[in-house]
Amino acid sequence: MLGEYLNRNGEKWELQLKGSGRTPYSRHGDGRAVLRSSVREFLASEVMFHLGVPTSRAAAIVVSNDLVWRDQFYDGHPMQEKAAVVLRLAKSWFRFGSLEILTSNNEYDNLKKVVDFIMKEHFPEVAKETTKYLAFFSKVVSMTAELIVKWQSVGFAHGVCNTDNFSLLSITIDYGPFGFLDEYNPDFVPNSSDEEGRYSYKNQPSVGFFNLEKLLQALKPLLEDFSAGEKVLLTYVDTFNERFLITFGHKLGLANVGAADETLIQSFLWMMSLTRADFTMSFRELSEISLRDLVADRLPSESWALKKLKTHTNWKDWLVRYTERLELNGDMDSDEKRKRRMQDVNPRYVLRNWMAQSAIAKAEKNDFSEVRQLLDILKRPFMKQILAENLGYSSQPPPWATRLRVSCSS
Repeated sequence: MLGEYLNRNGEKWELQLKGSGRTPYSRHGDGRAVLRSSVREFLASEVMFHLGVPTSRAAAIVVSNDLVWRDQFYDGHPMQEKAAVVLRLAKSWFRFGSLEILTSNNEYDNLKKVVDFIMKEHFPEVAKETTKYLAFFSKVVSMTAELIVKWQSVGFAHGVCNTDNFSLLSITIDYGPFGFLDEYNPDFVPNSSDEEGRYSYKNQPSVGFFNLEKLLQALKPLLEDFSAGEKVLLTYVDTFNERFLITFGHKLGLANVGAADETLIQSFLWMMSLTRADFTMSFRELSEISLRDLVADRLPSESWALKKLKTHTNWKDWLVRYTERLELNGDMDSDEKRKRRMQDVNPRYVLRNWMAQSAIAKAEKNDFSEVRQLLDILKRPFMKQILAENLGYSSQPPPWATRLRVSCSS
């Protein structure tokens, strides 16, 4: 931690170096980070910001001439890799684990000081509540549910969702073995060392609940009413489901999303999972085609994701129900308005693993042109860009992409 920075807009940012060396918390590690993981964190945090997902930010990468040993896949084959340091920023780096460690060591005075500080700095409205600690927990529960819905909506899997990687401000932090979905596989696990699939894409919502349960236990010495805290925890499920329904309803262009739309949304995801249709491009291509052409099966030649999706036997039936539902949007709506709405929430480009790996391969040869190029393109993920199209960023991933493996190793 370098300290706080006050920018010209009066915003406070906490500056942190990742990979700069040993700290009292390095345990047996060397505190260094390798170039490949540093490039991934740098790009991912900026991409998530421009996708509208709460996240830490990356200001710079400094590449070192030092070499460090890493056994990337923990298979007994260590290699020397180039080291690097990331300068990253966040409104706060306090995590669920920051409170857990204090409670587990019976440091209740320090626990109170830390939570009071967090509330004063980041939740001033909560600090005024009569039951402020309960109100603080309630706020974190709600914000965590909303964050994970946003992860799911862009096909993002964090990879290591333990309590040390969950922010008390509900921002995405500590990008390690993350991954964006290519084909829609709910069992997708971005971390090759997560053999049990504990942190798979589909498990992220339940892991969020599990971590909040641990946070509730950490706050127990402060809570005015622990049983009330348990009831607050249970609101996570309803908050998540409500936000998920609305968010995915908007991805399909639905207005006034309600409970009756759940079947239509889940049916679309179910067909995607069975046909292994691409997550990002299925929604995006649906946003770029007119309803008339869609119903008439006049798919553009470049609609590779929808062509895969339409192989499902229920596709035509789903289209009928989808068309009928869009008519309920009202007379003021139009197909062009639907398309614009959908394109505002369905990115055309995300940081796919093969794209990151291609940039990393060049960076390891001291060529950072592709890192800069990726950063520039992914600052506008919702806008169709000629260069990105020519580079295949919205095309089917290359065959070698399926062989890529990512681990926790930094």
